Amino acid sequence: MKKVHKRTKIVATLGPASSPKEILSSLIEKGVDVCRLNFSHGSQEDHLKVINTIKEINAENNLNIGILADLQGPKIRIGKMKEGGAILLNGKQLRITTKEMIGNEEEIYITYQEFPKDVTEGEIILLDDGKIQLRVLKTNSVDSVTCEVVHGGVLTSRKGVNLPNTKVSIPSLTEEDLDNLHFVLNYDVEWIGMSFVRTAEDILQCKKIIAERGKTARVIAKIEKPEAIENIDSIIAATDGVMVARGDLGVEIPMEQVPLLQKMIVQKCRDASKPVIIATQMLESMITTPRPTRAEVNDVANSVLDGADAVMLSGETSVGEFPEIVIETMTKIIKNVEGTAYPYFSPRKPGHNPSTSIPDSICASSVYLAQQVKAKAIVAMTSSGYTAFEISSHRPDSDIHIFTGNKSLLNTLSLLWGVKGFYYDGEESTDSSIADVNSQLKEAGLISSGDLVVNTASIPISEKGRTNMIKVTEIK
Repeated sequence: MKKVHKRTKIVATLGPASSPKEILSSLIEKGVDVCRLNFSHGSQEDHLKVINTIKEINAENNLNIGILADLQGPKIRIGKMKEGGAILLNGKQLRITTKEMIGNEEEIYITYQEFPKDVTEGEIILLDDGKIQLRVLKTNSVDSVTCEVVHGGVLTSRKGVNLPNTKVSIPSLTEEDLDNLHFVLNYDVEWIGMSFVRTAEDILQCKKIIAERGKTARVIAKIEKPEAIENIDSIIAATDGVMVARGDLGVEIPMEQVPLLQKMIVQKCRDASKPVIIATQMLESMITTPRPTRAEVNDVANSVLDGADAVMLSGETSVGEFPEIVIETMTKIIKNVEGTAYPYFSPRKPGHNPSTSIPDSICASSVYLAQQVKAKAIVAMTSSGYTAFEISSHRPDSDIHIFTGNKSLLNTLSLLWGVKGFYYDGEESTDSSIADVNSQLKEAGLISSGDLVVNTASIPISEKGRTNMIKVTEIK
């Protein structure tokens, strides 16, 4: 299988439309780099089948497609509604109860038991992605809240509830999330998505569980609540990657703020050398039509120009009618931007961590050097992956080839902008290892005689220390 070359990665959510092996193989060939398993839907059995399919495709084609297991988080929903749903009229009163029942025009059930204790008079409640808006009139702080319908509509079963002004006391990892987290750790997935992150503490709790299990999975903080925006710097410092989840974010905060928040978060992530994914509604209309709207094309292109590591598809690939056309379309948009107007070497702030100042400076210098000599590639060796994250964050115009003896790292690197990973476990002298990896690239047709490449490594190579060396090599 020959994969399309592009630098901005594509994360595709898998579901009934994309899980069969032949379809998934085709999607990967057309540009998918990371597969997302959405634990808001499907059983563990369904997800395990997909994990095995991805591993088979990787093994058969010598690929490193990563897996992102996205936990549902504390998503609040209303319960079952009467058949056909209830018509909520503006100005009418509606009771919300924590006692299970079938909802109607007068009363609905909410799955969140602490709801009457957490809300206060005057707070706004949004149902069904903000389509229906309620205002709290009073709460008995036990099991019932009386609301007024501000913007009504038809409310059907199991719709989501957003509480933009409420400090919600529900934990970030629910019982169901913990069960799913332990399940995916059994199968060594590379990335764990945490939904509705509010503080850095949420991330650290998840990381503690991963460490206790002796696993290497990394955590992606999904930014979709006002509290996460308030705590963005500490969240970015604690996490391994970030997802700008614009669906819930655009409901919980004024939607006109989302575009600038997207740019701000991408820049902060690049400054911190943490990968960032832009998600939600990117090519939404392609769930049912084979052509995107012009606004969607603009959105994907602007996310690429903002400097995102990856752009993500949800319903378009999980349940949509045209998953393969969707990936082709997204790849075309990415390649066009990268080939014409991409801001390579765009500025980012240097890190301020004294303990990593030498490797950080070496990585930044290798990117600067590659630009000056117009190097075809930056070729780095790493065991922890640190060098890959660092070099990628500078967005060089040269290809980034990362060699590692750490097999589990290869799939992790599939999310990073511009990075192509290779397995290499040689530990002779640094010089002969550099000659080895360069000749491997030449055999693969990724570099040619006469090309200049910038090599980085650590000396002595056998100690697997931090990067401390740069060399410019002319390929013979």
